[in-house]
Formats: sequence, structure tokens, C-alpha cells
Amino acid sequence: MGKYKCPKCGMEYNQPGKCTMDGAKLVKTGDGKSPLSSENVGHDHSQHHEMMIKDFKKRFYISLVLTLPVLVLSPFIQSLFGLSITFAGDIYLLFLLSAMVFFYGGWPFLKGIVEEIQNKMPGMMTLIALAITVAFLYSSLVVFGFKGEIFFWELVTLIDIMLLGHWIEMRSVLGASRALEALAKLMPSEAHLLKNGKIKNISIAELLAGDIVLVKPGEKVPSDGIIIDGESNLNESMLTGESKPIERKKGDKVLGGSINCEGAIEVKIIHVGKDTYLSQIIQLVKQAQESKSKTQDLANKAATWLTLISISIGTFTLVIWLVLGQEIAFALERMVTIMIITCPHALGLAVPLVVAVSTAISAKNGFLIRNRVAFENIRDIDTIVFDKTGTLTKGEFGVTDIVALKNYKKNEILSYAASLERNSEHPIAKGILKKALDEKLKLKSVKKFKALSGKGIQGEINKKMMRVVSPLYLAEYKISLGKEGKNLINQGKTVVYILADKKIIGIIAMADIIREESKEAIKTLKSMGIKSMMLTGDNKKVAEWVAKELELDDYFAEVLPEQKSDAIKKIQSKGMKVAMVGDGINDAPALVQADAGIAIGAGTDVAIESADIILVRNDPRDVASIIGLARATYKKMQQNLLWATGYNIVAIPLAAGVLYKYDLLLSPALGAVFMSLSTIIVAINAKLLKLK
Repeated sequence: MGKYKCPKCGMEYNQPGKCTMDGAKLVKTGDGKSPLSSENVGHDHSQHHEMMIKDFKKRFYISLVLTLPVLVLSPFIQSLFGLSITFAGDIYLLFLLSAMVFFYGGWPFLKGIVEEIQNKMPGMMTLIALAITVAFLYSSLVVFGFKGEIFFWELVTLIDIMLLGHWIEMRSVLGASRALEALAKLMPSEAHLLKNGKIKNISIAELLAGDIVLVKPGEKVPSDGIIIDGESNLNESMLTGESKPIERKKGDKVLGGSINCEGAIEVKIIHVGKDTYLSQIIQLVKQAQESKSKTQDLANKAATWLTLISISIGTFTLVIWLVLGQEIAFALERMVTIMIITCPHALGLAVPLVVAVSTAISAKNGFLIRNRVAFENIRDIDTIVFDKTGTLTKGEFGVTDIVALKNYKKNEILSYAASLERNSEHPIAKGILKKALDEKLKLKSVKKFKALSGKGIQGEINKKMMRVVSPLYLAEYKISLGKEGKNLINQGKTVVYILADKKIIGIIAMADIIREESKEAIKTLKSMGIKSMMLTGDNKKVAEWVAKELELDDYFAEVLPEQKSDAIKKIQSKGMKVAMVGDGINDAPALVQADAGIAIGAGTDVAIESADIILVRNDPRDVASIIGLARATYKKMQQNLLWATGYNIVAIPLAAGVLYKYDLLLSPALGAVFMSLSTIIVAINAKLLKLK
């Protein structure tokens, strides 16, 4: 729960200021330590926002109906269409209808100016309210005897356009702000509790850690847990961004909200409520949406200044035209139009909408942003430093090379080795056997099996004595390691030899396997102009081999966890902007030291305090994706800010009347169209943000 709350809609924030939806000043709440509930996240806020949208819609349509007779009764509109509709008291009916539109349709803006002045933050509502109030009061004075012109039709059409603009804008905002609700709705409402051999349907709010639940095919897992019976494929795409269903069996963890695709499974619940993976994601998304960015601060300051400039220029324009001898109606119209044109509506939306859209995209793809400033900064990163084990490599011992000699084939060498190793629990044996199973090789029958203490194993296959031995065995019997074997050993790999009747027929090398995705990730980063480096505690030979395979720009080997942050400092001292990618555990100091810390392969452990960005999947390609998204997000912010402020350069002089002698003037209503159009363009542009 945030430390500040909107008194109107109940939305919570971690920083003081105004509510992003209704502009109300935030009030301080408790200590901010209460957990976020995934059952009601965003519900009250969205419900309140929907009510506001309905209110603007209703006010727009009623005001539009009242506007039609105002247009018909207005002298300017009649002269424009060659009409003459007059009757006793028509001016007072025109006043009455306009007053109804002013007070009913203009109420949100009149209320808004009071709140903005109370909060000492004049902005959009202040400008609109001033413009319509000046127009209404002046026209009313004319109706009751003051010499001048009325512009009720400009007033009512302006209010109509502003209501329409707000209505469209708020619908766009609601669509972007529903990311939290969409996440919360991933959770089912009920769970099948297994107790004493019976099934009882209960609300997920009643679930406790230790409960055992049944999840049928097609149903959602009610909370985080461990499968204790059954196996199935689970769709976790909405949680982790993993597109393919994941095979889960007895002993595997499952996430609340994931969809059980096939067989029925029994799950022992381990996390409920705020401790679940989904609740942690919701909390991170909420924090990211609320967090103020440097660009947002710039936009807020610009909006405040634009309001002050608007009032100043508007007043100056009024005075100048009066001094030049123009009628007060003309001068007043110019002032009102300037205030409308410079309304910082679009500017106020330029950044928040992009933030909301980018955060939603990130969450859907398994990118969790904890620090928005760091997210913005990674667009300028020129160097990525990867941890090796578990990041660039799989973190499992596997076969990397098979060398076949004496006219044997690679599959034959692997089959002999796997047949001998099938009953061993040694990591080398497991790696060889896994490779053989992956290749779907048929294993051979072994007789006279014997372990050679510390040096390998042997057994009879097809009447030949076959051996899988280490270089120590060869040294004992003075058998040459061979050129191929020496090269593999020099790469830091673990090497075993396959012998047939004491003659070498093949070599198998093993190491921590490099991910295929790593090669693609490094290639993509290079195309983006980013250098890739590696940080590892492994020996220099292993590091050199991995760096060469991946074509890294540099590497640091034999680095202890506590020395990793020093390595990052060394790179930064060369003027490079560095992002560190690691697992968030022993890489914590380096993640904190880097300009941006990225935890990769966090899986269900999203509470990594040392990382700025968490990539749920163990896929290094996501590093390039998040940088690409950061760049695209910043570009959208720039485009929106440029549009939200740039059109004023042309519009303000036209509104002020600099081209008056050429009969080129902007009316208040047309000014409102331009202002509303800029807001809609900003909203649409934010929605066009995509992840490549």
C-alpha cells in the first residue's frame, strides 16, 4: 500500500503530489507497509474512473442538445446562413440556455480551477475555467446593458469540444491503467480443496499455506505451490511471457494464475496473498506506474510554466489590442483563444500515458521494472556486462564436443560412453547420458562392468573391452593425449577418452553449456551498438573459450563475488555506461554498482532488491528487448512532448491576431479543436508503442 492516497478515488501512491486521474491533492496515509491485495487491485480506482467517463459523456450530450438552440439564436450564426429568427425576449432565452451549458457542462472545469488553486498548481483546468468564465461574464454583461458583442455560441461550442476531448482522453487513460486489473483477474475465484479424501470448493481468499488443492484440466492454479501428484503442461504466458506451455511434474513449482492445459494435478500451496508471484508482480507494476521519471518531472514543470505564460500572454494581448483601439469584445476573444490554445492538457498526458503503456507491455513480456529512472537510463547504455554461469551458459554440465577417431562415427562414440555411464551418478555420467537421450540413441548391453577408481569405468560391449577414462588413466599407461584432446583441455573443458581394447577411438569434452540464445543476444546487442562483456569466477581458460564462442568484446575471469563491483567500476572509469546482468544473488554488489542492474532468470523469485529491472525468463535475448523497449519508450515521450508544446509556436501567434490584417484569426472554438486534437494525437501515439 502506498503512503499517499487520493481522497476521491482511493488510488494509492508512494510519493506526494496530485492524483493522475482527477487532479485531487494526495493525503498521507499509514506507514505504507500494508500488503497489496491481488483480489481488489485497481478496482475502486477504475470504477471511479469509469464513473467520471460516464459523467463527461452525459455532460457532453446534454450540453450538445442545449447548444443547438444557442447556435440558432446567435446573431453571428444567423448572418452566416442568411437567417433571421427573432422574437421578444430571444436574447434572454439565449442567455438562459448558455448559462445552463456554462454551469452544467463547464462544472468539471469550474471545480477543477478551485482545486488547482488550492494545491498551488495552476494548470489545464485553470486555463479552461478562466477562458469560459471570462467569455460568459462578458457576454452576460452585454445582455444586461453593457456595450459590446456577445459570444455565447463560442462559449457553448468551446465547452462541448472540451468535454468531448476529456471524454476521449479519459477513455485512453483507462485503457492504459487497466494493466493491474488485468493481472489481478488472472487469479481464479475458487479452489478445489482436498481434505480427508473429499473435495470442497472454497474461495481463494480462504486458502492457507500447506493446503492441498486439485487443479483440473483447463483450470487456473489458485496460488503458488508444488505438484505432489500428477503431471501436466502449464501455460504461464500471461505471467512470465513464456509463449510455450511448460511441462510440470511431481516436485515442480507452479505459479498461481497459470493455466493447467492437460492432466489433473494435486498441488500443495506454499504461498498465498501478498507472498505469491502474481501479487509481487502486481506490486512491482504498480510501483513502476507510480514512479516519477525525469521526463515526467520536466513535463510537469513545463505544464505549470505554460499555464503562467498563457495567462501572461493572454493578458498582454488583451491590453495591446485595447491600446490599438480595438473593441473589448475582439480583444477579449483573442485572450480567451490564447488561453485555450496553450492549455497544457496534452503536455500533462504526454509522459504518463507512455509510462502506463510501456509498463503494461513490460509486465506482459516478463520484464518487471523496479526503478523507472534506471529503465529510462538503459537507452544510453553502451556496455553490457554478463555474469557467465546461468546467464550466458545453462549452469549445467553437458557435452560440448565429440571427436570420433579410427573410422568411428560421433553417435557410436556417444552410444558407447552412455552405455557404460548409464548407472553412474557422477556429473560427467549424467551429462553424457543426457546427451545420448537427447539424440535418441539406443544404448548397448554391457558385461563385466568395473569402476576404475578415480580414473574411469570399463565394460565389455560386443565382445570388446570399452573404457571411458580421464587423462590420468592415459598418463598412467603412457598413452598420448593427442592434439585434439590437448586443444580441448586447453579450453578449460573436462575431457574423457573412449578406448576400445586400450586404443583411443573418441574423445568427449564437457563444460557448462553455452545457451544458443546467448549467441543471438550478443549479435543483436552488437547491431544496437552495445559492447558485450563477461564477468566470471571461472578460470581464464574457460572464460576465454566462452568469450571466443560468443564473440564477446572482453571478459574478466577468476573474479570473486566481492570483486565484481570493482570490475564494474573499472569499466565505468573509462567513461562507459554499464548495465550488469546477473542472477541477483552473488551478483548483488555489481548490480547495485552498475548504471542499471538487470536480474535475469529470476523465475518465481521477483523480490530481488539489488536489481533495477527483473527479467523473469532465463533468456539473455530479453536484455536486448528491454533496451529496445526503453529506447522506443523514450522516443515516444520525446514525440509526445514535442507535439504537446510545438504546435503552440504556430497557434499562439495566430490566436493573438498577428495575421489579423490578412483576415487570418483563430476563434475560441477552433482553438479548442486544435487543443483537443493535440491531446488525442498524444494518446494515440502512446498507444502505438510496441515491443519489437
